[in-house]
Amino acid sequence: MAFDYKKEYKEFYMPKNKPSIVKVPSMNYIAVRGTGNPNQEDGEYKQSIGLLYGIAFTIKMSKKGDHRIDGYFDYVVPPLEGFWWMEGVKGIDYNRKEDFNWISVIRLPDFVTKADFNWALKEATKKKKMDFSKVEFFTYDEGLCVQCMHIGSYDDEPATVAMMHEFMDQQGYELDITDKRLHHEIYLSDARKVAPEKLKTVIRHPIKFCVKFS
Repeated sequence: MAFDYKKEYKEFYMPKNKPSIVKVPSMNYIAVRGTGNPNQEDGEYKQSIGLLYGIAFTIKMSKKGDHRIDGYFDYVVPPLEGFWWMEGVKGIDYNRKEDFNWISVIRLPDFVTKADFNWALKEATKKKKMDFSKVEFFTYDEGLCVQCMHIGSYDDEPATVAMMHEFMDQQGYELDITDKRLHHEIYLSDARKVAPEKLKTVIRHPIKFCVKFS
């Protein structure tokens, strides 16, 4: 049975559809950075997804080739994720999709080293005849966050975010979105196959303890 990160780490991938506080450890990712509207046909964002999965499956299928990764075990490729921000906005303005900055990512198993990643870049470039130069090895230490499962269209996320922030305030925390700590989404549904009202997306925001002065 292949190791499934969604099932083994439910606290990170399968939260309830009500807010909760979670501390997320440092993780390594395959990453591609870009800008612009993610809905644009053949746009930069959709191209980035092809690059990510190209490397993800090269690493996963390394077991069938000559490259041996120390500590390798069979696993399900983790879900697509994204870190999002806009210049001059603390959070996300869903009406200005053309102004998005993003880092599109897929989690790497802990046994994948930077050297293994570099091998996968060369292997995928050779086998798939594609340019993977935009793909990078990305480490992100997320820390303390509020998160919630959002069910529905991406455009309806503000209502879930508002609920998360209300919960955060009640628990004595405040929002800590910075240029280093970002709005984070984990996509558990394939938007090409699932109706918008049934999409499942984990939304996560960085927080910190709120210091109140009397």
